[in-house]
Amino acid sequence: MRRAALVALAFLVARELLAAGAMTLKIESPAFAEGSAIPRQYTCDGNGGSPPLTFSGVPAGTKGLALICDDPDAPSGVFVHWVLFDLPPATAKLPESVPAGASPPTGGVQGKNDFGKTGYGGPCPPSGTHRYEFKLYALDKELKLPPGSSKADVVAAMQGHGLAEAKLTGKYKRN
Repeated sequence: MRRAALVALAFLVARELLAAGAMTLKIESPAFAEGSAIPRQYTCDGNGGSPPLTFSGVPAGTKGLALICDDPDAPSGVFVHWVLFDLPPATAKLPESVPAGASPPTGGVQGKNDFGKTGYGGPCPPSGTHRYEFKLYALDKELKLPPGSSKADVVAAMQGHGLAEAKLTGKYKRN
């Protein structure tokens, strides 16, 4: 009987959380769907600007968001295309073509990509189809790292501070 009461209570709590809008962290793009092709304009064959992104389901207690985009299919190992951190937790979207530079107008701080530049560097695979993973992290603290920090610096600073994470994967093949 006690077990049945606990199960019923757990069900009610879960229902209340859903009704209250408790959500899972999500990252999406109006430019491409999960697992589909990234439009040419957001690559080295186009203007190379970043794609528009939307965020939802940021958990309570989030103090900052971090975004890392990399190519796990690069011939020399994972290639980093974008590092952006200390985005305000209320950030719901990033417009296309976030300007390069230390502190973009969208908020946050940009790190250095593997092209050796600060900001976004579009997909430019040497051959074949590559995957590009845009990973969003909700953190319980601001990282307060300097502009131009590497992915390794950001990942090390995030250790033990993650509240949630989400991923959006796009693909690109040069013609």
